[in-house]
Amino acid sequence: MAGTDRAGSGGSGGPGGTGEPGGRLSLLGVRHHGPGSARAVRAALEAARPGVVLVEGPPEADALIPLAADEDMRPPVALLAHAVDEPGRSAFWPLAEFSPEWVAVRWALEHGVPARFIDLPAAHTLAWRAADEETTGQADEERTGPGDGREGGDVPGAASLDVRGDPLAVLASAAGHDDPERWWEDVIEHRGPGEGDVFAPFTALEEAMTALRETEEGGEGDAVHDRDLVREAYMRLQVRAARREFAEGVAVVCGAWHVPALRRRAAVAADRALVKGLPRTKVDMTWVPWTLRRLSRAGGYGAGIESPGWYGHLFAAVDRPVERWLTRVAGLLREEGRTVSPAHVIEAARLAGTLAAIRGRPLPGLSETTDAVRAVLCDGSDVPLALVHDRLVVGDVLGEVPARAPAVPLQRDLTLTQRRLRLKPEAAERELELDLRKETDTGRSRLLHRLRLLGVGWGEPTASRSTGTFRETWRLRWEPELSVRVAEAGVWGTTVLAAATARAEADAVTARGLAEVTALAERCLLAELPDALTPVMRILADRAALDTDVGHLAEALPALVRSLRYGDVRGTDTGALAEVAAGLAERVFVGLPAACAALDADAAEEMRRHVDSVHTAVGLLGDAPAPGHGDLRSRWRTVLRTLSARDAVPGVVRGRAVRLLLDDGELAPDEAARIMGLVLSPGTAPTDAAAWIEGFVGGGSGGGMLLLHDERLLALIDAWLTGVPADAFTDVLPLLRRTFSAYEPGVRRGVGELVRRGPEARGSVTTAGSGIPGFAAGLDTARADAVLPVIRLLLGGDPAADDDDLVGVGT
Repeated sequence: MAGTDRAGSGGSGGPGGTGEPGGRLSLLGVRHHGPGSARAVRAALEAARPGVVLVEGPPEADALIPLAADEDMRPPVALLAHAVDEPGRSAFWPLAEFSPEWVAVRWALEHGVPARFIDLPAAHTLAWRAADEETTGQADEERTGPGDGREGGDVPGAASLDVRGDPLAVLASAAGHDDPERWWEDVIEHRGPGEGDVFAPFTALEEAMTALRETEEGGEGDAVHDRDLVREAYMRLQVRAARREFAEGVAVVCGAWHVPALRRRAAVAADRALVKGLPRTKVDMTWVPWTLRRLSRAGGYGAGIESPGWYGHLFAAVDRPVERWLTRVAGLLREEGRTVSPAHVIEAARLAGTLAAIRGRPLPGLSETTDAVRAVLCDGSDVPLALVHDRLVVGDVLGEVPARAPAVPLQRDLTLTQRRLRLKPEAAERELELDLRKETDTGRSRLLHRLRLLGVGWGEPTASRSTGTFRETWRLRWEPELSVRVAEAGVWGTTVLAAATARAEADAVTARGLAEVTALAERCLLAELPDALTPVMRILADRAALDTDVGHLAEALPALVRSLRYGDVRGTDTGALAEVAAGLAERVFVGLPAACAALDADAAEEMRRHVDSVHTAVGLLGDAPAPGHGDLRSRWRTVLRTLSARDAVPGVVRGRAVRLLLDDGELAPDEAARIMGLVLSPGTAPTDAAAWIEGFVGGGSGGGMLLLHDERLLALIDAWLTGVPADAFTDVLPLLRRTFSAYEPGVRRGVGELVRRGPEARGSVTTAGSGIPGFAAGLDTARADAVLPVIRLLLGGDPAADDDDLVGVGT
């Protein structure tokens, strides 16, 4: 964003000269990630033809500059610096195709001119951050490099929102604008190629920045200000050295805020004193892919831009940018099924131009084009406009780096595995369906589960549309920060398999509870880590033997049983797991009745959930999951009968026990109705009766359908509810409301219709001669046969096929 010497000015005697000996100096102050700045830098470099190009950035990355010219390099990309001993301590220097620094580096490579980074080394920057974290007790949320207009590698958020914090806002305010982004677009970004003197914007803005720095320097200093002075001293030393080395001239591309500091004369001894004795740490650097979304403020990058997709378009479309932009918007909307004609695009372009004229802008900007798109292409709706903003204004472009870029061994193994499995990282979120019966999909599942164990959250498992255990559904999105996570995980091993195994073993040792260990065992099976499963199971057995809390045991059992199911699908030996699961189940059977006594309402509801989960787990374990443990299902039914009969057990648990026995066929409907009648008798407290009802027909257990099809149960609840005393009704109402509100709308409506008819007109579908329309005393096979052709057609079969063939259709 600031000034330069003219191409013909001398380094010491020309206008704007620094008084330093050496070649001609061109200071090109920029706004990071600005297409207007990028075009201006390219034009200035073409005019100045310097002997070397110096760019604000970490000098450790000088060896990586040639990779910018590689044919496999696709911006946006970022320089990643991380501490060797602590990979999680890192910093990014993002670069897009429209970043001035990227344009300067590419110009130097194309013209055979040396390019160097001259900012303070990342070794000092990361050491500073380590000291800050020790002082404040917390790590920075953002670990980014160049900032918006001034900084590169500072601790984000440390600067106040004053002149140094946002110089653009100050300049925009001085120019009479309340929107810095809009002002910058008008002044710089909308400048086309070849418009006026190529050095004019740099000269004018250097003067503005000089004035701003003069007003700011009178204020009190802080840590960020002091570090700015150190960085600028280091950059001055690098500029002096380059001017002595290159007589053809030196061009410096840096944040505009630093230009006045690089322009002014300063004693070499003073600069050396500022950079002497700085803390440092050993760092490694490489190129990593970046995304346009991460360049936006909405994406969490505080030193970014609000509309990277729009800026990328402005940089690429050198002529008629508005018309080309609206054409892209129309194409996107057509892909989403909206009707957009060429006439819409023409009208939107005219409206954008008119709005710009009314608002006094030289060209339509993003706000004008957005208003035109909303009014003409989106029919005034913000719903399709949100899609345009997400896909085009921000964008989901993910950069690429060449395979020969430096990387930790784990990253190389991950890259090879991704290629072998044809699982390419993408910035856009997408859903991936896996069939574990296929070798490639099984490999993909293993990789995603192993990465999750390592803390690399590339994929997130979601609910699958299939109920089979051979199906998995993942939601994938590659974020740039995952490159740091991979570098962090490199301490565990050089391959994904070795690193995940070592991490799982370490996590088992440090797990805080039994449930964490069982969940870890499940993840080891999903990730197919047999070498990790053995120590994890040993720790699990030891923890289970020592843990006496029934709640913990009941919470841990479902994960073990799920692991058995997944192990069967993947062909994993789960014998040891089955043994531990069976032993855990037996301990739950013994301790559960005593643990359910004398509980308050919250504890009772939690125990009800434990009963549900244990019931499901026992059903999946089978009749004989492990030798020596007998029939677990029959023993569990005995536990349920004990729970249902004990008065000390809360009503919600007793009701659920009765319901589970009824569903399993271990309790006859008549017996269930008798038990409900006793519970709902006048001798039972209304609140306890309401809790029993909630356990029996609530909690998403299908109780609504049970009431629809069993008149006796509905009549018992109806009679009890109408007989609740008025003073107790307000106590039971919340429980009943919670119970019945969980039903599907159709079920609630059906129950309401039955209650409205009253006991005289109401019948049961299980009662002969009920007289209810649509119900008969028995099964009407003729009416049932009439729907079979439709069912065959829905399942993809032949409507004219025999009835016996229906069983195999669609399976």
